[in-house]
Amino acid sequence: MSPVNNNRIAHPVDNQVEFTQGVVKLKHFEAPVTSIHGVGSAMAGKLEKLGISTVGDLLYHLPRKYLDRSTVTPVSCMAENQEVTVVGKVCKVESRGTKTRKQILTVTIFDGTGYISGVWFNQDYHKEKMENGTEVSFSGKARFQYGNLQIVNPDYDVLGSVSMDQKNESIHTGRIIPVYASTAGLTSAGLRRVVTRGLDTTEGLVDPVPEAVRKKYRLMDLEEALREVHFPTDKKRLGRARYRVNFEEIFFMQVGLALKKKYRSLNVKGKRHRMPGKLVLDFIENLPFQLTESQRRAWAEISFDMVGIAQMNRLLQGEVGSGKTVVALMALLLSIENGFQGAIMSPTEVLAEQHFRKIKELLGDLPVSLKLVTSGTNSGADESISEGKVDLVIGTHALIQEKVRFADLGLAVIDEQQRFGLNQREDLVAKGEEPDVLHMSATPIPRTLAMTAYGDLDITTITDVPKGRKGVVTVVADEGQRQGAYAMVRKELQAGRQVFVICPMIEESGKLELRTVEEEARKLAGVFAGHKIGLLHGRMESGEKTGTMRSFERGEIEILISTVVVEVGIDVPNATVMIIENADRFGLAQLHQLRGRVGRGRERAVCVLFAEPETPEARARMEAIGRYNDGFSLAEADLQIRGEGALFGIRQSGYSDVRVSKLIHSSDLIKKARKAGFSLIDGEFEISQAEKRLVLWEANRRYGDTLDWLFKS
Repeated sequence: MSPVNNNRIAHPVDNQVEFTQGVVKLKHFEAPVTSIHGVGSAMAGKLEKLGISTVGDLLYHLPRKYLDRSTVTPVSCMAENQEVTVVGKVCKVESRGTKTRKQILTVTIFDGTGYISGVWFNQDYHKEKMENGTEVSFSGKARFQYGNLQIVNPDYDVLGSVSMDQKNESIHTGRIIPVYASTAGLTSAGLRRVVTRGLDTTEGLVDPVPEAVRKKYRLMDLEEALREVHFPTDKKRLGRARYRVNFEEIFFMQVGLALKKKYRSLNVKGKRHRMPGKLVLDFIENLPFQLTESQRRAWAEISFDMVGIAQMNRLLQGEVGSGKTVVALMALLLSIENGFQGAIMSPTEVLAEQHFRKIKELLGDLPVSLKLVTSGTNSGADESISEGKVDLVIGTHALIQEKVRFADLGLAVIDEQQRFGLNQREDLVAKGEEPDVLHMSATPIPRTLAMTAYGDLDITTITDVPKGRKGVVTVVADEGQRQGAYAMVRKELQAGRQVFVICPMIEESGKLELRTVEEEARKLAGVFAGHKIGLLHGRMESGEKTGTMRSFERGEIEILISTVVVEVGIDVPNATVMIIENADRFGLAQLHQLRGRVGRGRERAVCVLFAEPETPEARARMEAIGRYNDGFSLAEADLQIRGEGALFGIRQSGYSDVRVSKLIHSSDLIKKARKAGFSLIDGEFEISQAEKRLVLWEANRRYGDTLDWLFKS
């Protein structure tokens, strides 16, 4: 039985008369934006491009940064190499080519005291946003060039024209003004006008966060917070307002997670396993290596869950190559020796086949029957699985097809769980009657994110790596270092070792991806004449991929040129070098996964990242991957790079699954919001039935998959 209820409960106004006026206002959050005065169908269409379709969407479309007019530097007061923010009106836009075929865009603005230009190279598209008369802000380092002040590649925002709205001029000038993510035909100034009208609908708004919670954590009331977060009175009140809105989002997420976790503990019994017996003990005794201390600790936590009454729902995370698969296999054997079946679902056929071969080797002569199920191996219903003749089934998404049926699934293991959607994970679990569930990930999760998105899971972490491994040296290189890198590769090849060369995936065209890999192969065939080169890419058939990987594992291929299809699960201890081309196109988690394909033997490995990063984020990623070898430090660095940043003058981005809170520097807030949400569900706050139902309705409004069973008493 799934703990998720996808049908939203009735609105509190249906049975909470005393909340009628306030709840109607909350319900108005779901009203279309066209209910706001002055927002017609044309404006609604523009807002929809920003993900705004309701009044609530609009009011929670928070500014991406703020511009404090009191800190703006007049052009007349600027000095060489000074970091500045300047606001002015565009008075000249010029685009010209150069002899080196570069296109230079120059946008000059006047702030009343002088002129300064923003300069971009080969980025002509910026001029579409900055016509003459448009008010913009430029931020960056001011420099004198040919007698003129300019900022190269400034961080800029289109603020709009003040003359467009004389009535509300105060929302654009003389204060801390919000700067929003905008879209074609809708400037930040236009959004400020719409938000102002939207805020007029919040008078008398009932706060969905219970009063007891607000008092304990000293939270600003919602109505005041929304006004201050959009149009702050001062920086101090802005800080309190953003804290309140961020707290609120995490709080309601935690309410949902706490409900799901409590539901499972009380209603989903899972499979009751006995203590580990002969099959598990024989497996451990016959392993060709000693378990690390982390592996033993992980096994203790997992086996404790499986022997317990409630369904296990645990995430097993750890470094690349830390031995998660062995621990998961011990759990599967525990389920098998208790008379159940086990399943492992992997995101790719290459990984599923790798698991199948590795597990078969590890099991040796133990009496365990295996079956591999992928789109390439399974064409119809398999009675051996449905009749219980197969103990352990290993496969891809093919496992969740209707024709795959289990006799009695006891443990479902989901490998690289972040690569699957929620529905896919639940479909595998639904193959059995409340089986235990073990999620696995080699992509370490920052602690702040673990407390939010994975807050309903118990988390086990393997921190050690097997003894004897010397690790990976990571070098971020440019074209000037290529010949030196190739000389190092020749030395490794002459010593009988193997090499990965990774090309970026071309999303727009599979043919283009194939051409990129083939071009790299032709180039390297000349550089490393006499050495066997193989190709692996997304356009290959399943059998071709398998054949190529096996040839590489056997040492028949010395240099494997591949796209990111080798990102997870490939285990070739003899591979000691990885070269990643255009590394700045990859995310940090992906680079760490790729790097983990080497250094799995007893020789020190080298990962060379060829990159020419052009953006601050890309440069920061390259610096981080060169500095950190462990995935947990890298995950925190990734959160720093992609997180909120300073609110005044620095662009922010973040994790898409948390709309308001960017999680960065929010560990204390998240801890408090998590404690508040779980404490509420555990009954530690004294709140009325009306408040309970309002909390539940709001959690459903935001996340749509919580439960109302706890609120029926």
